[in-house]
Amino acid sequence: MATLEVQGIRRFNREVAERIGALTDEFLGRARPMGESRILWEIGPEGTEVRALRTRLALDSGYLSRVLRSLERQSLVTVGPSPQDRRVRHVELTEAGLMERAELDRRSDDLALSILDPLTARQRTRLIAAMAEVERLLQVSTVHFAIEDPSSADARWCLEQYVSELDARFETGFDPSLSISAVADELTPPAGVFLIARVRTRPIACGALKFHPGEPAEVKRMWVSPNARGIGLGRRLLQELERLARDAGVEVLRLETNGALGEAIGLYRSSGFRELAAFNDEPYAHHWFQKRLS
Repeated sequence: MATLEVQGIRRFNREVAERIGALTDEFLGRARPMGESRILWEIGPEGTEVRALRTRLALDSGYLSRVLRSLERQSLVTVGPSPQDRRVRHVELTEAGLMERAELDRRSDDLALSILDPLTARQRTRLIAAMAEVERLLQVSTVHFAIEDPSSADARWCLEQYVSELDARFETGFDPSLSISAVADELTPPAGVFLIARVRTRPIACGALKFHPGEPAEVKRMWVSPNARGIGLGRRLLQELERLARDAGVEVLRLETNGALGEAIGLYRSSGFRELAAFNDEPYAHHWFQKRLS
C-alpha cells in the first residue's frame, strides 16, 4: 500500500476524531467516553442480546462486559437472562437510560448542525455526498466472505432477493423451476459451494459454484444487494468464486446470463470471460461465457 495513501487515511481519521469529540472522556458533553455512549445508543429502545451487540460492533467480550458494568453502575441499563432463552444474556435500557439515549440523539443532531452551519449550500451538498461515498467504501473494506450452507436463513434470504430481482428485470419474468437447477444439494460441498458476502453480520451478496468432475464448473446465483453496487463488490465476489474453483482443481468456469443484466455481462467480459455459442438449454439465457483458470 502506498505510503501517501496510508498517511491520507490516518490524517482523515485524526480530523474526524477531533471534530466529533472522540478524544475526551466526555463525548457530546456527557460524563462518559464515546464507546459507552455508542453502546448505549446501539442497545436501542427494545434492548438486544449481548452477543448480538458484540457481533454487530465487532467488540472484544471483555471490553463489552466492562462497558455494560459501567452503564449498570450508572443505572442506565440492566443485564439479565433473555426472555426467549435464559442461557442468553439480554441488555435493556432503564427509564434513565432511555432518557439519556434521547439526550444523546439531541446532542448528536446539534453536533451535525454545528458542522453544517458554517458551510454554504453547495459545500453542504459536497460534504454529504462525500460522506456517503466514504461510508460505502468503508463498508467495502469490512466485507468478508464465507462458505455457507445454502439452506441457512441468510442463504435463503439472498436467494429470495436474487429470484425477486430477476423476476422483475427479465422480460418474461423468472421461474427458477424452469431454469437449470441450482438446488441446495448441488451447492453443498463436494457437489458445489455457496458463498455469502457480509458487512458485519448482514448479508449483502451471494454466489455459487456447481462442480462437474472432469468438466467445467458453473457459476450460479450471482447477486449483489442494490445498495452495495457500484463499488466493485461484484468483481470481488467473482474473484473469490474463481479462487475457490482453482482450489478445487477446476480448470474452466462457465456461466450463462440474460440480456437484461447488462452490468453482469460487462463484469464477465472485463474479468476475462469469453463469449461462446450456447452450451446448454437454459431458457432464460442470451449469453454464454467461459474462462480458463490459470
